[in-house]
Amino acid sequence: MAQFQSQSPPPLRHPVPTHPAYIPEPPSTPVSPQGYQRYSSSPGPQHQHGGVQPVHTHAHVPAHVPAYTNPFGHNQPQPQQHTQHTASGMGSHTTNGMGGVPAPDFGAWGINDATAQLGMQLGHSAVAAGQEYMQRNFGTLFPSTNLKYHFNVSNSYVMHKLRLILFPWTHKPWARKVKRTDNGQSEWQTPREDINSPDLYIPVMSIVTYILLTAINKGLEKNFNPKILGESASRALAVVLLDFIFVKLGCYFLNIQGSSQVVDLIAYGGYKFVGVIMTITAGFLNFSGPLWSLVFIYSFLANAFFLLRSLRSVVLPDPSISISTNPNPTATVTPAQRRRRITFLFFEAVLQIIYMAILVRI
Repeated sequence: MAQFQSQSPPPLRHPVPTHPAYIPEPPSTPVSPQGYQRYSSSPGPQHQHGGVQPVHTHAHVPAHVPAYTNPFGHNQPQPQQHTQHTASGMGSHTTNGMGGVPAPDFGAWGINDATAQLGMQLGHSAVAAGQEYMQRNFGTLFPSTNLKYHFNVSNSYVMHKLRLILFPWTHKPWARKVKRTDNGQSEWQTPREDINSPDLYIPVMSIVTYILLTAINKGLEKNFNPKILGESASRALAVVLLDFIFVKLGCYFLNIQGSSQVVDLIAYGGYKFVGVIMTITAGFLNFSGPLWSLVFIYSFLANAFFLLRSLRSVVLPDPSISISTNPNPTATVTPAQRRRRITFLFFEAVLQIIYMAILVRI
């Protein structure tokens, strides 16, 4: 025991201070909008002491240390920036498409490039499917080319057409004109070029005018209600649709091949609103009793005669005319078929008085 107690403790050795091989750079932060200048870090000990060898590590040694850092930047997503380094590698410039303003980070909302591209593809697919559905179901009834054709009118055509509808007694001829296209096919001339060609401008404007006159009449009677606009529009469309179905069924049962297009039949059925508007206007001018009835009867007779002459080319088409929409014209009509078709035309003309009587009751 005495032998162990006589030994002195080992001498204390103090640690020798050493300098770090380099100063670690804090995490990078976005470019400050105030334009703070970044300063380079101080040189490492290898530049101060020539004999000290640099310590090689596997970590990346950054070239610059920013003067201002964000202490909370370790847990925050950093916006992506595209930088252009100069030849010396001492500076960087932020480049984006907004003149120095950092681009929004859509990744913060969970939207990345793959998700955005998938959404765009789904949107394009939905639009294409909708267009294909409309073209497949309604494109054959109302193709865009036919709509453009039936609205190709001029001021002179509208004036002459209105005069023809109201005073059709002395008009000649009633046959539609045919023109040759660049590829050698035949087609009907546009309403601008042929007054006998049906159009959609006058029927559409007449229906709109009829709806407005119905609302004005209720307003003068102190009985206006917004639902009157919908009721009058529904009544007008129902009459046009009923007239179209009757003509189309007649063409089907009479075996009228290559009958006029759907838009043509709707246009012919919409011309009756010109006479209806004239009758309603007569009521606004205080035409009552026999005088108003006279105006109504004249409007009916004018519209009936106009339809007799116009629909003749539909019910009794000329077999010598072959157009692109009817490449196979109707064969020769027998006398019995001709009588049935003429009877159908008169019946269609007589029905106009029922349609117009429904419309003038506002």
